[in-house]
Amino acid sequence: MGMGKYILQRLAFTVLVVIGISILVFVITHMVGNPVDIMLPLTATEEQRQLLSQQLGLDKPMIEQLGTFLKDAATLDFGMSWWQRRPCMEVIMDDLPLTALLIFFASCISVIVAIPLGIAAAYHKGSFLDRVLTIISLGGICLPPFWIGLMLMLVFSVKLGWLPTSGIGTWKHMILPALAISFRPMGQLSQIVRFEMMQQLNGLYVITARAKGVTEMAVLFKHALKNIMTASITMIGSDFTKQLGGLSASVEVVFGFPGFGHLISETIDNMDFPLLQAEVFFVALIVCMINLLVDILYAAFDPRIRY
Repeated sequence: MGMGKYILQRLAFTVLVVIGISILVFVITHMVGNPVDIMLPLTATEEQRQLLSQQLGLDKPMIEQLGTFLKDAATLDFGMSWWQRRPCMEVIMDDLPLTALLIFFASCISVIVAIPLGIAAAYHKGSFLDRVLTIISLGGICLPPFWIGLMLMLVFSVKLGWLPTSGIGTWKHMILPALAISFRPMGQLSQIVRFEMMQQLNGLYVITARAKGVTEMAVLFKHALKNIMTASITMIGSDFTKQLGGLSASVEVVFGFPGFGHLISETIDNMDFPLLQAEVFFVALIVCMINLLVDILYAAFDPRIRY
């Protein structure tokens, strides 16, 4: 199968997944409670409740509401946010790009640090360096990101005064939140690289390359590294989507960062159905697109996958 046909198949599957997730989220959000109870005071009359339900379109049959939602989602028109009284697209576009940029920086940090550490630990298996790097990576996995964020803020903002404690505005505001988010994926990725690299270094092709006089740098970075990229790509893509889906919310709260994760938690608290559906739709869309990119990278690194 050619690369073009493979991409078209994965793209068609992505469209079906996005539609399925949208329907599932619509049904679930309409089963968890009635937003009218939150939007009106306890003293509201039954007539006021019915009037608000009519204004929000909640008095219509579920299948009709679903049809309207899918039709509007096709044009990226999710209506007005009940909570913020603004168009849902406007609310999302205020916060989603900031969080995407923050997670991208965090992913770059984790990749730049974790891959060399994992390779070094695998190459010096069982040494003091290997044990130290393993302890550091496991610490990054186990420590909560919000606690790491607080410690970074205490050192670099309060004690040294090098970086701002909260808000947005300059590239400096991105550094501490990105570092706090990067510690867990950094630890996970370094352990994956370490394990996969140890497996590759015992392979026959590595032994053959060394017997032919290939340098150790070439063995590590030209031959073995390419063969561990599929596992690394999986982890990087998976972590990016989880952070975007709300895992970064605790760090955003700590640093007063007006991001998408924080917005999702507030939307759930306010039971804002249109905004929540729009948020989940965009998360599902981005997750599927990242998975599509991961599949394409799989096929690029290992042509056997497309067959």
